[in-house]
Amino acid sequence: MSTQDVSVLAVNNLGLNTTQAKNWQTFLRDSGYNPGTIDGQLGTNSWKAAQRAFNAWGYRAGTVDGIAGSNTIKALQRFLNDAGYGLDVDGIAGAQTKAAFRDFNS
Repeated sequence: MSTQDVSVLAVNNLGLNTTQAKNWQTFLRDSGYNPGTIDGQLGTNSWKAAQRAFNAWGYRAGTVDGIAGSNTIKALQRFLNDAGYGLDVDGIAGAQTKAAFRDFNS
């Protein structure tokens, strides 16, 4: 596997387009959590920033490792629910979670 393949796999925008992902990165930055370059690619630095934010805000993302795993998705779902989305907190980035995340960042 080449380095390029690894970097592509490390990006997980959860259905966001580049503009929506930039909005999320900007939201994190403006909230005091540095996502790195605002480039519309939710990679390790963006997810570490989100995990730090979620943990600080009480959404329990767990380990800050930059991976959008089950605990991070649960924290995202809790965060989105507090914004009024009414998601099941199951740790799965399914269609409803992705739609809510897109809407939040539109």
